[in-house]
Amino acid sequence: MTTISDWWAGARPRTLPAAVVPVVVGAAAAVAWADALDQVTWWRVVAALAVSLLLQIGVNYANDYSDGVRGTDDVRVGPMRLVASGTAPAGAVKRAALLMFGLAALIGLALAATTTWWLLAVGAAAILAAWGYTGGPKPYGYLGLGELFVFTFFGLVATVGTTYVAIEHVPAVAWPAAVGVGSLACALLVVNNLRDIPTDTVAGKRTLAVRLGDRATRRFYVLLVMAAVVCAGVCAFWQPWALLGVLALVVAIKPIKAVFDGAQGPALIPVLGATGKVQLAYGAFLALALVL
Repeated sequence: MTTISDWWAGARPRTLPAAVVPVVVGAAAAVAWADALDQVTWWRVVAALAVSLLLQIGVNYANDYSDGVRGTDDVRVGPMRLVASGTAPAGAVKRAALLMFGLAALIGLALAATTTWWLLAVGAAAILAAWGYTGGPKPYGYLGLGELFVFTFFGLVATVGTTYVAIEHVPAVAWPAAVGVGSLACALLVVNNLRDIPTDTVAGKRTLAVRLGDRATRRFYVLLVMAAVVCAGVCAFWQPWALLGVLALVVAIKPIKAVFDGAQGPALIPVLGATGKVQLAYGAFLALALVL
């Protein structure tokens, strides 16, 4: 039987910072703009966090299912996959993904009902994009467009969307903050796909890493980390303390070095976790700066 720990492993907890950080930064941008904390609708912030986490777990289960039934994960270097390893039936994993998306939709409906119905369209696009990443007849993740999805929905939409539902307004500082958060979310995906270049190439999965090649992908990873730092500098035009976000570079030294030194295969698994820590540090420093 599939255990709770198996399902937790299948949810890929090392990727969850990509769901938490944009909500934290978006809430901080709302606090920075509001004249008082009571102007922020905090239950909506909590709801936005729930939606973000459910979508992240849902897309992880959906990828597990779709890649498993396609045979893409038959030879796997990274963390355990439920379907490919035989730990859980494909149908059960598919239902788990749909359950996560369904719960996210219900909470999103409550947010839309109390703010703007346009959120329904945004939420529907997010769920369709989450499933279409590796699911459907023409998964765009197999075409090298996965980073675009991550940047859009776990960067811009999650960050700016949280700010909007919290105060029903989007201050200018929320946009560069969202770009920085999205860049690090992409860095997580880039490390994952860098590790899987050999197996994805054999399986016909043309991720951006496969298209760019090993060397260019490593440079792209560093570029994404540095882009986040630059965005912290841009935020400093509105809030000088935003330069605290640069401190995330201290945490980034180790994974950047591993990528530059040519770490491959299993050696890149810790880099994925380290990149998640970089994003957490960046989000914490930037959020603190915005509310100071």
